[in-house]
Amino acid sequence: MDDTIATPETDKAADTAAAGVESPAKERFARAVEEAKAGAQALGKEAQERADLYREKLTSQSSEWSAQAKERATGLAVEGKARASEAIAGIGKLVAENATLIDDKVGAKYGDYARTAAQSLQDTATKLDSKDLGELADDAKEFVRNSPGLAVGLAAAAGFLLARVFRGSND
Repeated sequence: MDDTIATPETDKAADTAAAGVESPAKERFARAVEEAKAGAQALGKEAQERADLYREKLTSQSSEWSAQAKERATGLAVEGKARASEAIAGIGKLVAENATLIDDKVGAKYGDYARTAAQSLQDTATKLDSKDLGELADDAKEFVRNSPGLAVGLAAAAGFLLARVFRGSND
């Protein structure tokens, strides 16, 4: 055991000695904390910069994908318009070719109806070919505004027919 007696002077000396020992440790710890804070700030800044870079890249790619999708949809719409026009013209031609048969079987009056219908189909096909997609969209909007009930009915009928076609192809 230590035989020294603790006095205020000896306590003060011990505190000073301990403070001298702790001071470099405290300084190192404080520096380590400051370095850790600086490192965390640097990492946060780097993460933000990378996030901004990825966000920019994603934005440019999404606009590119959007443009490609729009281009593809426009191409498909033009192709669909051409096919619809060809189909209508083909039906008109078929009806016109069979008008004389209708004259013989049913009567001249009905043959004339068939010829009129064939001419209307041919005219519709020609109009469809001559219009661009914007004009067709405007015509469709005008039709829906003027005849909303008929538009809903036609949409329901088209949906039913498409469902039957796709369901029939899966069976």
